[in-house]
Parts: sequence; C-alpha cells; structure tokens
Amino acid sequence: MPQMSPMWWLTLMLVFNLFYLIMNSLLYFNYDKKFHLKTSTKKLKMNWLW
Repeated sequence: MPQMSPMWWLTLMLVFNLFYLIMNSLLYFNYDKKFHLKTSTKKLKMNWLW
C-alpha cells in the first residue's frame, strides 16, 4: 500500500524526534543541576541571562 507508507514514515519520525528531544532534555537538565552545584551565584546569574 503506497498511501500508507508516507504516513507510517511520518509517525515513526515524529516518535523518534520526540524521544530524542526528551532524552536530550533529561541529559541537559541532569548536567545543568550538576553544573549549578559547582558554580557560584555570579556564574549562576550569568547562566540565567543566557
């Protein structure tokens, strides 16, 4: 069925992208917490400006 394949590909890519974003956000937040624990208040304020 040629009509079904593009939709299947779109859904698969969408799920994969969502999973990738969730994994990246989790890794980023974990790194962010560890990073903020080591930094001082001045550096923390600098990070908030970004």
